[in-house]
Parts: sequence; structure tokens; C-alpha cells
Amino acid sequence: MGRRAEGRRLVHVLDLPLASAFAIFDAQDSGCLSYGVEAAGCRWFVKKAATPQARRSLIRASKLHAAVRHPAIVRPERIIDGPDGPTLIYPWHDGTVLNQATAHGPDRSGLARFQQLPVPEVEAAIDTIIDAHLAVTAASYVAVDLYDGCFLYDFTARRMRLIDLDEYRRGPFVLDTDRLPGSRRYMAPEEFVRAAVIDQRTNVYTLGRTIQHLLDSADGWRGSPAQGQIAAHAARATPADRYPDVAGLAAAWRSTVTP
Repeated sequence: MGRRAEGRRLVHVLDLPLASAFAIFDAQDSGCLSYGVEAAGCRWFVKKAATPQARRSLIRASKLHAAVRHPAIVRPERIIDGPDGPTLIYPWHDGTVLNQATAHGPDRSGLARFQQLPVPEVEAAIDTIIDAHLAVTAASYVAVDLYDGCFLYDFTARRMRLIDLDEYRRGPFVLDTDRLPGSRRYMAPEEFVRAAVIDQRTNVYTLGRTIQHLLDSADGWRGSPAQGQIAAHAARATPADRYPDVAGLAAAWRSTVTP
């Protein structure tokens, strides 16, 4: 199928009535309306803004996906501009979001299930997340609002994907508000300080917290002592005390994982 025909088919997705959706996500705390539809034998995930804040987020997402490519980062096949902001049409991927953050509260049953997987599978998923952020930093972006609600895990294929990276920004940058959006469980201290510098060391903190959360479980820490030390080093309170960049964290992490 040619590019023009493919474009027409994706635009047609927007003409489908919402009642035909096989999945609707209308209680998200992001302010977005998202739903899954099927057209011409393909499944799509459609994401629209329902609030001004969500509109700004989807504009940021559009810019990020224009700049960053990585197999684990789910990117839209088409972005359609409209009076209420862009509509992003993604390919549908099966899987479980590890933390379903809704207006009614979080659902972390997916995370609990993930934390019971064999450790090598968890390590592979963590490595995928870190590797994706090497691509993010190579494009001069920094992660904002990265947490387990961005982790889509396919338990059948044993594959980790990253979704909803709508707050990522060009960086480094100086914080001009009192805090950034995100989960306190993953956010670095400087993300709550106006005029703080947000850079790769901030991302190192968030990735360190990712290691801590994904290798944790109801029965306690499942990683090695070395992995625990690396995560603790990455998540130190003072930015200068962490790994200086994501590449440094990636090298330390990979030294603990058996190929």
C-alpha cells in the first residue's frame, strides 16, 4: 500500500464512531481520551486531548516522536492536527500497563504480576527501558513523567514497550514551575524545585528508581547486591552524586547482567 493510501486509511480511523471502539480509556488522569478501534483488519490506539493541559502534552509528544526512534518506544503512525490539538494514531500493541493511573486511583496489579517473573526476564525489560533512554538522550531530550504507567509489558511475548511519553522535553532545561508532572515514587528531588536544572542526571535518578521498583516484590529485593548498589547510586538525592549521564548508568547496569 502506498503512503497516500495508508494516510487515507489512518484518517478514516477518526471517522469511526466511538461506540465501535473495542476499548475506551476515558477516566485517565492525563486529561486525554483514548480508545482502541479496528479498521481494515488493523487495530489502532487513538489518543485525543480533552483538556488544555492534555493538548500541550500531545504537542510535546508529537515533537518527541519526530526526533526519537527506538524499537521499544511506541510511536504514532499518523499525527492529525485539529482545532483541539493533535490526534495521535498509534498501532495497537497487546500487553498490560504495569500501573493503570486513572481518575479513580492507581491499579498496580500488572506491576505485582511483573515482579513475579523470572529475574532474567525482568532484567531484560529493565535493559530495554535504559536502552530506550540512550536514544532519548542522544536526541537531546530528557524524560519527564516516566513511571510504571509508561511500561506496557506483553506477558506472552515477554516484551517491554514504552508508551505515553507525552511530557518529554528538550533538555537540559531550567524548571520554571514549582514541580514537574509525574509520580513521586519516581521523581528526583530537583523536579520539585523551581529554577532547578533538569538534565540527564535527573533521568538517571528516575531510571534508578525504575530498577528498584521492577526488581522489588512483595517478598523483598530480587536483584543482586551489585544491582541494588547501582540503583541506590543512581537515585542519590544530590544530582552531582549520581552517575553523570544515562550512558554511565547503562554501563554500570550491564556489568551486572549475564549476557
